Amino acid sequence: MRLELMTSPAVADYLTRSKGIIIPVGATEQHGPDALIGTDHLCAEVIARRCGEANGIIVAPTVAYGMSQFHLGFAGTLSLRPSTLSALMHDLVNSLAATGFTRIYLLNGHGGNVAPLRSAVQEFYAARSLAGVREPSQVHCRILSWWELPKVNALRQRLYGAQEGYHATPSEVAITLAAHPDAIAPFERPAPPAPGKDVILHAGDNYYDAADFRQRFQDGRVMSHSALARREDGEELIRLAIDDLAQDFRAFCAAQ
Repeated sequence: MRLELMTSPAVADYLTRSKGIIIPVGATEQHGPDALIGTDHLCAEVIARRCGEANGIIVAPTVAYGMSQFHLGFAGTLSLRPSTLSALMHDLVNSLAATGFTRIYLLNGHGGNVAPLRSAVQEFYAARSLAGVREPSQVHCRILSWWELPKVNALRQRLYGAQEGYHATPSEVAITLAAHPDAIAPFERPAPPAPGKDVILHAGDNYYDAADFRQRFQDGRVMSHSALARREDGEELIRLAIDDLAQDFRAFCAAQ
């Protein structure tokens, strides 16, 4: 159920049964020499939309741009400032809350988005707290990256182990191969070189500026053997993600 393809009365009717909505959030950034620039938002989008269709959940239009400044050394990357992404998501949460949604699930596809998304949610609550509102908010938000879904995480670790890496991962490439099979040409490429001892370990895309990233990871991959990706594995990752997401979404909506 895609919000943009519904009418306002249809949404109002849905709200009599459920107050929950999923927003896929990703990025538009380089993914090495072979994977799609849209990988991060395409992965979140296909999982969210298929889960919505299968389970009668409204899915908002995908937020396709993220906090990707450290990839700007590569052609095609489009980045928002952290403050811009946070402000955008704050406005979206406010809009959904104003129109009746009280369970807002942000399905994330890019590690660099995590801090701005958390900031957006805290801005929403801070406005109430600073205004001295005495009643607890009925609006709850959940932020989860698709690779954190338990069965998905187990499969990607089993399939790729340490070669999953951190950026242009075989799991995300496999999902895009399954979702958009005609967009990626067949490719073979060796694993990226082992990082030096001083490499910045990936934790929510915790890098510095674009020049630093390009110097450290010259072909754009971060310890990820993208060529291990297979379409059939992507189809299984999507299937598991749909099941995991539906279960987590239902639990989130039921929680007090």
